[in-house]
Amino acid sequence: MYTGNADVPDDVFAEVLSQINDFVRTRVMPRELEIMNTDAIPADLRAQAAEMGLFGYAIPQDWGGLGLDLVQDVEVAMALGYTSLSLRSMFGTNNGIAGQVLVGFGTPEQQDRWLPGIASGEIVASFALTEPGAGSNPAGLRTTATPDGEGWIIDGGKRFITNATEAGLFVVFARLQPAQKSGTGIAVFLVPADTPGVQVGAKDAKMGQEGSRTADVVFTQVRVGPEALVGGDGEVGYRAAMTSLARGRIHIAGLAVGAAQRALDESVAYAATATQGGTPIGDFQLVQAMIADQQTGVLAGRALVRDTARRYVTGEDRRIAPSAAKLFCTEMAGAAADLAVQVHGGSGYIREVTVERIYRDVRLLRLYEGTSEIQRLIIGGGLVRAEKEKRS
Repeated sequence: MYTGNADVPDDVFAEVLSQINDFVRTRVMPRELEIMNTDAIPADLRAQAAEMGLFGYAIPQDWGGLGLDLVQDVEVAMALGYTSLSLRSMFGTNNGIAGQVLVGFGTPEQQDRWLPGIASGEIVASFALTEPGAGSNPAGLRTTATPDGEGWIIDGGKRFITNATEAGLFVVFARLQPAQKSGTGIAVFLVPADTPGVQVGAKDAKMGQEGSRTADVVFTQVRVGPEALVGGDGEVGYRAAMTSLARGRIHIAGLAVGAAQRALDESVAYAATATQGGTPIGDFQLVQAMIADQQTGVLAGRALVRDTARRYVTGEDRRIAPSAAKLFCTEMAGAAADLAVQVHGGSGYIREVTVERIYRDVRLLRLYEGTSEIQRLIIGGGLVRAEKEKRS
């Protein structure tokens, strides 16, 4: 197992982050309406993102990535959250929940086979976990993997799979058959998208995040060899899912802070320039109160994300804090977006006004990588279990 990313010095990372911020503000933000109206990321922006190394910024340098650790990752997430969230989604699965399964649990052969292409953007990896009856809780998986000679046959269907329509590789979670007598019985497989029996559905029509593609994926008698089993171990699946999701929750929390910052900035700019009865609406105390609530949430969220990332990297807390950060920051971003629409009044409800898009975009943040309700169960249940263990 790979034990850690190569260190990127602070001065080097500062330059990387500066380049990302410049890319977001000078290249992407002017084209947000184009992304929204065409429901696609322009090819030239994708090419520039790949050239900058964004498809592999969290992949270790050993395999051609930038090698950023999670403390640095969340700074990147906050920068990317400032614009259309679909931009980040384009390479989010490579760096996050799909790529990190390989980084953390893949065999050396699997890592060498897939990670260089993932880091360069030549290969898009999709995390195929969610099913109609199993999303936030992987224990409900119905997709099966049945032994067949030295390999496996995979059958089942996945839903809402990000980047499925562009994927070159699916990281597929399946329940081993026959049922295991002990353990979770969940394994993870590397399935190339062109494997016979893999069928990708039409892209979903979503409420927001235009330009981000999700779709159903069906696996019908998909035959894979022994090299497809991640880690070469049938018991690695559940742990891989939980580890990748916990790390991903911190990243999503950072993304939410970036989006909330944009909602706040749009609110302040509008309040300072829009007038009511000849008076800038920002002079009204109730408008100032809404802006104050946004600012407070952003500051609290940013501090929480940074502290949680640090504690994850040190190994101090890789379960409770990620869920707490994801819960607070995504709920906060939803509240900030709602307040931004309120500050804008009727204008905030008009399509193609920035805060209207943000309002729709951030709603998804409370759903994926585990809903807010699941995060509350993880936090509350984890604390109670820990206390019981102390007393036993």
